[in-house]
Amino acid sequence: MESLTVLNKFGPSGHGEAQVQYLDGDFRVISPGTYVRCAITDVRIPLDELKYWSVDLQEAYSVPSAVLQRHFPGALKSQG
Repeated sequence: MESLTVLNKFGPSGHGEAQVQYLDGDFRVISPGTYVRCAITDVRIPLDELKYWSVDLQEAYSVPSAVLQRHFPGALKSQG
């Protein structure tokens, strides 16, 4: 029995992919779910493990290298 209507990262999680608004230093759950997808790798990121995102692009990243790949595409290419 869920009667809460206010959603945040600690509220009712629902199932499936969440719709999230990415803010400076935090995020707001718009539509409940248990995860978001990395914009680069398409990996599922559990909301309680979400650490990296872009406010400007409104997208999440699974790991720091995905952030680099999005913002600096040549940075991870092998030297040589």
